[in-house]
Amino acid sequence: MAYPGAMSLDITGPMQVFATANDLRRQQGMRPHYRLVFAGLQAGPVTLSCGLSIMASLGLAQLRASRLDRHSTVLIPGGDGVDAAQHDVPLRAWVQRMAPRVQRMGSICSGALILARAGLLDGLPATTHWCRLQELADLARDIRIDGDRLHTYDASDPRQAHVFTSAGVTSGIDLAISLVEADLGRAMALAVARHLVMFVRRPGGQAQFSAMLAAETRHTPRLAQLLDWIPGHLGSDLGVQRLAEQACLAPRTLARVFQKELDTTPAKYVERVRLEAATALLSQQQASVATVARLCGFGHPENLRRSFHKALGVSPQAFAQRFGTG
Repeated sequence: MAYPGAMSLDITGPMQVFATANDLRRQQGMRPHYRLVFAGLQAGPVTLSCGLSIMASLGLAQLRASRLDRHSTVLIPGGDGVDAAQHDVPLRAWVQRMAPRVQRMGSICSGALILARAGLLDGLPATTHWCRLQELADLARDIRIDGDRLHTYDASDPRQAHVFTSAGVTSGIDLAISLVEADLGRAMALAVARHLVMFVRRPGGQAQFSAMLAAETRHTPRLAQLLDWIPGHLGSDLGVQRLAEQACLAPRTLARVFQKELDTTPAKYVERVRLEAATALLSQQQASVATVARLCGFGHPENLRRSFHKALGVSPQAFAQRFGTG
């Protein structure tokens, strides 16, 4: 189901997974397994965040328990429109009323905020788009937030098989493939993934897709010049002593300012900048992993590999192959 300003991929991505499963079953002489319904707050056209309008065959008033049963799955998308939708009282009441009556209720991307506002994520692990994680945490509910999972669906856990979330945008496709695997088996999930040219289980989490260094808006005058200087000297010694000299501060003072203003240590900040620079170089495919490691200050490629696995859950080689534009 959707609302004005929902993201089109959050809707069409998962729906296409289920539709492809139906197509493959037909080719094998079997009946379709899924009946797909697109509903809105009201029946009629719904304008999505990209400007596309699609027709909702039903509104919430028609999508009552008579149409939803213990075999139904409800998926709620995210998008810019979630800012208003999460405060929509009839939508929240409908979600709360329907959740106990359906087999599964899940969210795509920032749709997790709607589930959270309805109290459905209390006591459960949850994720959402990486740029909305803090907003989800600020709801101050008993939600176990995990920002680097593609989704929280777990067929082996009754609660996580009933209510679940997924991370940013295309993670909804990963979630849908997991639902197909639970419903129709791994062979069908593999067939759907192969047909859509997808991973059955994508390696790594969503951290590999996030902007690792959001613009720092809390620079103090004492740090601003240093933070501008660091990216141009990544191949140099950037130990705390060298950074302190550049900032004209004592090492302990520098550490305190970093912790207070940036909520991190100088060493961790430098590693983040080096990692961002490495991802940019690897995506351009203009240098080998060894060269990238040297230019970005990691020294040996193994140090770069460890940093990539720790932060992104993938190897530098895998990152370059997946996101390279060269």
